[in-house]
Parts: sequence; C-alpha cells; structure tokens
Amino acid sequence: MPRLLAFDTSTEAMGIALALPGRTLVFEGEGGAQASARLIPEILALLARGGCTLRQLDAIAFGSGPGAFTGLRAACSVAQGLALGAGKPVVPVDSLLLVAEDAREGDATDFDVWVAMDARMDEIYAAHYRWSGRGWQTCRAPSLLAIDALNALWQRDPPTCVAGTALAAFASRLAPGAAARQVTQPRSRAAALARLARSLWEAGVGVDAALALPVYVRDKVAQTTAERDAARAAKAA
Repeated sequence: MPRLLAFDTSTEAMGIALALPGRTLVFEGEGGAQASARLIPEILALLARGGCTLRQLDAIAFGSGPGAFTGLRAACSVAQGLALGAGKPVVPVDSLLLVAEDAREGDATDFDVWVAMDARMDEIYAAHYRWSGRGWQTCRAPSLLAIDALNALWQRDPPTCVAGTALAAFASRLAPGAAARQVTQPRSRAAALARLARSLWEAGVGVDAALALPVYVRDKVAQTTAERDAARAAKAA
C-alpha cells in the first residue's frame, strides 16, 4: 500500500490526508486566507502524528483546481517545494472530482453526480462525473458557467444528484429539479482526497514536481471598480 501525502486548499476549507499502510490520518480546518500560513505547519504536524518523513512517502498529491486562485497557488507551490526537496513525484487531483468522491462515499454501484461550486462573481465551477463501481468517468470537464447556463444544461438533462457549495450560495436561483438529491455538506474532504490520491497513484498518474500546475478555468480573477458597480446595479434591477 502506498504512502501518500495529499492536501487541498481550493476552497475556504483546508483538507490534508496522510495515507499509510492500514490507516489514514486526516486534518480539516480553515483555509482561505489562512491557507498559505497554515498549510506547511499542519502538514508537518500530520507527518509527525503518523511517524512518517517526507522521504518515506511514495508521492505527494494536491488539489489542482479549479477553485480559489490563491488557494490553488498555495497548494501547488507547497506540493512542488516538498516534492522537489524529497525527490518525490506529484499527483494532481481534480478538486471538483474530490467533491464528487466525497458525495459518493458508501455508494458501491453506479453513481452519477454533478458538482457545482460557488466561484464568486455570480458564477459556478461545474462538472459532471459518473462512478461505474470500478472508477470515475468525466462526463463534462470542469468549466466556469453562469447560473442560467447551468440551469439550461440541467433542463435538457436533469441531474440525479448535485453536490457542492453553489447549492447553498445560489439556493433560490439554481434549478436542479425536485428529484435531484442535493449534497450541501461534505462528509470529509480530506478522506475523499486520500481515496482519490491512492487510486490515481495506483493508476500510474504522477508527474515530475516541476511539471505540476494548477488548473484555472477563469482567466480573469479580479474586477475593475466599474465592473463591480455594474454587477451590483444588475442585481438591484
């Protein structure tokens, strides 16, 4: 069984997992603006709990996005730094698939899920995945969508399950359909991350640390004052 360190700071929550033979240790706490300062100390504390050093690991995994710009940069840079120093490969993990895996826990057979995460600026990071019992299939790759555009997709092909923070953030405006199961709260992002990291590693997914990159689906991460004013005016209209 591989020894893997995995962490994700793509949202306001921070998740860290240390997968060891026979056990998995996890840490979950505040991310967001705290991620850059807290990530390395919490990683070192988790390694100490597990009695494991960086050089004893097989690989280091990180949530590669999409997600919060600062959080993605923090996770990627820490993964690269630790992996380069220890001479280990890096396993990038789709941060939206992480939400799907967390929602799937306990479902051993076919499972179909849309992930919808609040992307701020009145937009949503969305993706569609299907679990076959043997692994995940990406039905629609992560993209940045306006609320109306996502509703239009769901109107054509109603989802059976939707998971993610957009459900609460845009509760009155999203229309997944009355029959769709809604997963608004994660069980354990860190535990889900550990499972995904292990399956990806065993499937041979691993890259040189220097080649690890965040996945951004939004090119523009800040608005001008005029754009913010226009957005507020549109909401008030």
